[in-house]
Amino acid sequence: MPDDTPFTDEEPMMEKEGAPSGDGAAPNVDGSNGTGAATANGADESDASLVSEEIAALQAQLKDASDKHLRLAADFDNYRRRVERDRADQLARAQTNLVKRLIEVMDDLERVAHHGDDNVSKQSLLDGVQLIERKLRQVLESAGLETVAADDARFDPQTMEAVASVPAEGPEEDDTVSDVFQKGYRFNGVLVRPARVRVRKHD
Repeated sequence: MPDDTPFTDEEPMMEKEGAPSGDGAAPNVDGSNGTGAATANGADESDASLVSEEIAALQAQLKDASDKHLRLAADFDNYRRRVERDRADQLARAQTNLVKRLIEVMDDLERVAHHGDDNVSKQSLLDGVQLIERKLRQVLESAGLETVAADDARFDPQTMEAVASVPAEGPEEDDTVSDVFQKGYRFNGVLVRPARVRVRKHD
């Protein structure tokens, strides 16, 4: 028996696939359900906190390094001053010892210069002066005095001063010292006075 229900072109409206059900939250434009923004804010705050902690740690390290540098600089400055003071003290002691020994030589010289005995011979006086000369030389040499070797040596402009020249007998004598007018001296390796010499010259 034929169905008397009238046929219509209208089909029942189907729910579109993916349409939200009535009990779900409406999605955000970016597809999130609203919890993503809170998560992002929390992550930003965590990153900012980590950066702040790193900055604080670096500042502490910088302060510690600066303090160490200042302490080292102060220690070095104290060490430098102590070395300079010790060096000055050593020099003063060395000079004092030298002067003390020179005073003894001066005492001997005064005894000879102011000798009141008319019966003393010239030879005795000469022997006394030569003794004082040797004693003085020993004192100075022990302190670091050296004589520049110039007799018959080859002329050295670094340690000698030519004040005159004489003809050389042969080419082998050219630029050699003929006579020493005044001795030269070094003191602890430093030239105090050049030797003044006469030099042989070969034409």
